[in-house]
Amino acid sequence: MGSVALQRYKPLGRRNIVTIIEQGHEAWRLTFGQDPVRLLPGLCLNIPVLHTIKHVDMRESSISIPQLPGYTADNVPVSCTGSLFYRITDSYKACFEVSEVEENIKNTGMSAVRSILGHFTYDQVICDRNEFNNRLKTVIGSSIVNWGVECSRFEIQSFQPANREVERQLELQMEAERHRRKQLLDTQAQINVAEGQKQRVILESEGHLAAKGNEADALYKLVVREAEAKKLQALLEASAVAQQVEELARSIAEDKEHIQQDDRKLALSTLVELKRLEQLKAIASSQSNSTYFFGDRSALGAGAQTDYAVDLIEQLKNGSGRVRDFEAKKSDQSLH
Repeated sequence: MGSVALQRYKPLGRRNIVTIIEQGHEAWRLTFGQDPVRLLPGLCLNIPVLHTIKHVDMRESSISIPQLPGYTADNVPVSCTGSLFYRITDSYKACFEVSEVEENIKNTGMSAVRSILGHFTYDQVICDRNEFNNRLKTVIGSSIVNWGVECSRFEIQSFQPANREVERQLELQMEAERHRRKQLLDTQAQINVAEGQKQRVILESEGHLAAKGNEADALYKLVVREAEAKKLQALLEASAVAQQVEELARSIAEDKEHIQQDDRKLALSTLVELKRLEQLKAIASSQSNSTYFFGDRSALGAGAQTDYAVDLIEQLKNGSGRVRDFEAKKSDQSLH
């Protein structure tokens, strides 16, 4: 009987009064379903029937969001998958504020993906997934924070049109957009080329203008310098003539210290006669066939009296009548 009784009350399985909480986990121990006590990693008391323990993983975990259909802001049906990363920060709330915390986090993530997807166009999601992920993180995090859970990030893994027909329409749309951008770039390139040609013409004209201005300045300076040189030459020649007259007047004056005005006039007249003699000598030694007439200019119609009238015929060539009068007077003088 005793052996039969022992066999009847023998435990069916191995039962311990202690439990081990692993690192990175927390637990709450309930006594008859109430009075929760927080258990930290290590060896903790766990009396069967008396205690009930709820374990909580405090490490960062992820929940996979399956193929989720939705519509973008431009009414494109798409299908996307992603991963929601979360971390439990308050184990008490995760145990007693919500039931099945992981399932509720997953449902919240799926609802947030559909909601946020409607605020973005297809191109925006394709071009800037970081903004889409950040919006999801903010919305999901604000929804599950009351459960003692923090949303660390959300990552879109795949994002594509819902069917082949939609994908083909998007390909045509993107091709048209690429063609439009190509035309814009070609137009901008032509504008840049035209602007470059315009600038080149402007620069060339400015260069020509500057060159002409420099040439004009150089010519002006040359004319001024030539005029100054001629002026200086005339001054030097006049000074030389005056010095010659003075020296000649001094040589013919009776009083060498006091030169009279008549002496200067006589010296000037003598110097002019010497210059005329030099001209006559040059004319005589010339090889040209020109004819020169000498005589009284008063007989030729001139008012002043000169001893030698050189090349007077050149001054009368413009009036043929005056030339004939000159020849007639010359014949009358020869007859007399």
